[in-house]
Amino acid sequence: MIHFAIEKANHVLVIAHVDPDGDAIGSLTAVGQGLQQIGKRVTLVCDDAVPPRFHNLPLAADVRRASKTDFLYDLVIAVDCADESRMGWAYACLPEPKPTLANIDHHITNTRFGAFNVIEPAASSTAEILHRFLPDLGVTLTPSIAASLLTGIVTDTMGFRTSNVTAATLRAAADLVDAGADIAAISLRALHQRPLATARLWGIGLGGMKFDDGLLWTAISRDDLRLAGIEGRPSSSGLVNFLADVDVAVMGVVLSETPEGNVNVSMRCTAPYNVAEVALQFGGGGHALAAGCTLNGPLEAAEAALVAACRAAIARQRPQPALSRA
Repeated sequence: MIHFAIEKANHVLVIAHVDPDGDAIGSLTAVGQGLQQIGKRVTLVCDDAVPPRFHNLPLAADVRRASKTDFLYDLVIAVDCADESRMGWAYACLPEPKPTLANIDHHITNTRFGAFNVIEPAASSTAEILHRFLPDLGVTLTPSIAASLLTGIVTDTMGFRTSNVTAATLRAAADLVDAGADIAAISLRALHQRPLATARLWGIGLGGMKFDDGLLWTAISRDDLRLAGIEGRPSSSGLVNFLADVDVAVMGVVLSETPEGNVNVSMRCTAPYNVAEVALQFGGGGHALAAGCTLNGPLEAAEAALVAACRAAIARQRPQPALSRA
């Protein structure tokens, strides 16, 4: 039982996925606070930096870019990671034998890679799962923990607009507001405020977008990132959501070249289309309506392969017109 493993552990390493979003950082910081509350030593890790709009969350400043390889952890908890590779170098660099691994996630494509797996695909977010999970450990939902969890829910549901929002999601959000989370401030920071460099990048991405048969996509190169003034890996979730909201699009895709030369891909679609099916072809995953993967470069080759797969998926998944009765 995962609860027993946590109870027995003294020092826990908590890992969020690479290129973190609000659910990843909200879940990471909520678990960190919860474990500290019940007397555990905690190290929080994510390969990529915490996005600036989440710097206000408790413990965000304590998130490390790499785990301590010379330190022995009793337990590793992965939050919001659909597969082992999403933990990145933070997990891969741990010496063998690696600590017991617990996996808490909501992606339908989760590979159940942990010794303990708490996987709830019906949940809107990993934060929604943790809203129930943490109190079961004896954690009190303080205003700061509530802020982290509500950030995860608000971000992954795009402000309660996604199709996986249920009455349970809304009850969880209401409970977190009752616990002290400021939903107006959280929504503003998580969904609407953008750095100037991000606005510049959106301009570049929108200027280079292409459309074909329901697929709307754009490819952003390393030179584009430098021109926009962005260092490291940018978050493309806002831009890809914008593309998917265009009325003629059934799929929106953003390809972003990393400083290392790989290509991160974010995909969104409208029902009944399924981008998780495309992501799985390239070793990625996610949800039917929101998924991602990483391809080998160069950017042009990755774009050609991904666009071909999306076009094929659209043709395969397109609803057939109903046959009229004679």
